[in-house]
Amino acid sequence: MKTYANAVTLPLHTYTPEHFLLAVEGPVATVTLNRPEKKNPLTFESYRELTDFFHACAKDDHVKAIVMTGADGNFSSGGDVFEIIGPLVAMNTKDLTAFTRMTGELVKAMRAAPQPIIAAVEGICAGAGAIVAMASDLRLAAPSAKVAFLFNKVGLAGCDMGACAMLPRILGQGRASELLFTGRFMKAEEGERWGFFSRVVEQASLLAEAHKLAHQIGTGPTYANTMTKRMLAMEWAMSVEEAIEAEAVAQALCMTTEDFARAFHAFAAKETPVFQGD
Repeated sequence: MKTYANAVTLPLHTYTPEHFLLAVEGPVATVTLNRPEKKNPLTFESYRELTDFFHACAKDDHVKAIVMTGADGNFSSGGDVFEIIGPLVAMNTKDLTAFTRMTGELVKAMRAAPQPIIAAVEGICAGAGAIVAMASDLRLAAPSAKVAFLFNKVGLAGCDMGACAMLPRILGQGRASELLFTGRFMKAEEGERWGFFSRVVEQASLLAEAHKLAHQIGTGPTYANTMTKRMLAMEWAMSVEEAIEAEAVAQALCMTTEDFARAFHAFAAKETPVFQGD
């Protein structure tokens, strides 16, 4: 399997990736999948570098929110047919398992990153590209967005990179089953109605709206936002009673932060709190 030599450096605003574009402005990092001539597919190298990037996010105190998008009108067409799918046909079981575990590591890294991730989706969002959008915390769509978990179109199961675990929690079991069994495209309005997208916005303002939301989150109480993301993930496997107890502990920890005190003092002074992340 191919590898790449570029190591992710910290802080992230000094890092120049090889296989995607990265821009850090204030508290927001924007990741742009950038192979527009093929609708921004993923490759062995981009999987690995994106995974390492999201691992590095856990160690960067400057970045507070992340926007994921694609270049020139499409999000991502998924795994590159000739650079990934072709070589997979020739691999043995050991190497294939190493590949599928490697792709799953990207989703794990996205979910483990403390920063909320916002996917700004336009045009084609298919296969592994749909998984990247699914693994994000929030999803905004342009009217042109079309999402397909099309693994069965290439003779594979819908259980890819966590889809059978995560998609039913977003859409419900029946709707997720329909998409995974048929591989059909879900258009933007349907995706909003089904809860995959938070909202549909005009194409021209999609990225601006995603950045606006990211800055709103990024200037909020960092520790508390990180706790919200962590608990949203952890409570999938908890009973309601366990979740209530876990949230009691988590919220008590948030009450020890300086941002909590700042919010109180700002409210008492009839001012807007300025959170500092401590």
